[in-house]
Amino acid sequence: MTLLPGVFIIFLTVIFGGNTVAIKLALTGMGPLTTAGLRFALAAVAIACWAHLTGRCFRIQPGQAFQLLVVSIAFTIQLCLFYLGLERTYASRGVLIANLLPFFVLFLSHRFIPGERITWKKMMGIALGFGGVAFMFSGTPGVSRSIHSGDLIILAAVVIWSCNVVYTKRIINDYSPFHLVLYPMIFSVPIFLSAGFLWDGRMLFNLNPMVISAYVYQSLVSAAFGFVAWSTMLQRYGASTLHAFVFIMPIAGVVFSGLLLNEPITPNLIVAMVFIAAGILMIHVNPKKPTFTFPLGRGL
Repeated sequence: MTLLPGVFIIFLTVIFGGNTVAIKLALTGMGPLTTAGLRFALAAVAIACWAHLTGRCFRIQPGQAFQLLVVSIAFTIQLCLFYLGLERTYASRGVLIANLLPFFVLFLSHRFIPGERITWKKMMGIALGFGGVAFMFSGTPGVSRSIHSGDLIILAAVVIWSCNVVYTKRIINDYSPFHLVLYPMIFSVPIFLSAGFLWDGRMLFNLNPMVISAYVYQSLVSAAFGFVAWSTMLQRYGASTLHAFVFIMPIAGVVFSGLLLNEPITPNLIVAMVFIAAGILMIHVNPKKPTFTFPLGRGL
C-alpha cells in the first residue's frame, strides 16, 4: 500500500469514528427512533442506487430469507438500543463502549467459529479494552453514580451487536456484502418510523442546519459512502490490511465529542481511549482471520 491509499483509509476510519457524534447532534432536533428510521431510509436508497448502477445482483438464494431475517431483527434491536442509549449519555462514552464490540466478538468467535482461537496477544488486547472502560468509570466517589443509564443501554446494544456479527461471519461467504447491509436497513426503516411515531414524543422538532447536516453525514457519508469506499478498498488491499487502522475510530470519536459537542474530556476518558485503541490495535495486527469483513458494526 502506498501513502495515498493509507491516508484514504485513515480518512474512512475517522468518518466512522465521528458517526456517534453526528447521531448525538441529530438527536437535538429529532427523536432517537425517528432519527434511525430516516437515516437508514436515505442510506438504503443510496446503497441500492450504487448497487444498481454497478450491476450488483439483488436476488438472494433459496433458504437465505430466514438468515437475512435473523440478521435484520438483530440489526433493528441493536440500533434501537444504541440510539436510545446515546440519548442518555455522552457521545464520547458511547464511542468507547461501542468499541468494545471487537472484544465481545473475539469471545463469541472463540466459541462458535471453528479455527478462531483466542491467543495470548488477543487476551492482552481484550484486557486493555475492558480495562479502558473500567478506568473510564473509576476515579469518582461511587462508581454507580458515574454510570449513566445510557451507558448500560449501549452496552446491551453492543452485546447483541457482537452476536449478530458472529452470526454474520458464519454466513457471509454465501452473500454479496451489500445484501447484509441493505436488506436489514430496508427491514428496519418501517419499524423505526412506527416506533418513533408511537414513542418519540416529537418525531421532528428542531430541524436547523446543524441537525440536517448531522443527518446527512450519518446517512450518506458514514453509512452509504463509507460502505462503498470500504468495500472498494477491501477488494484492493484485503481485510487484514484495512483492519490494522480501526483503532483510529475511538480516538476520532472522543476528539470529535470534545470539539463539536463540548463534552468534558477528562484524564480518565483519555486513558480509557488509549487503552481501548491499543487493545483494538493489538487484536488486529496481522490477524490470521480478521474480526470483521467491514467495520460497519461501528460505522453504522
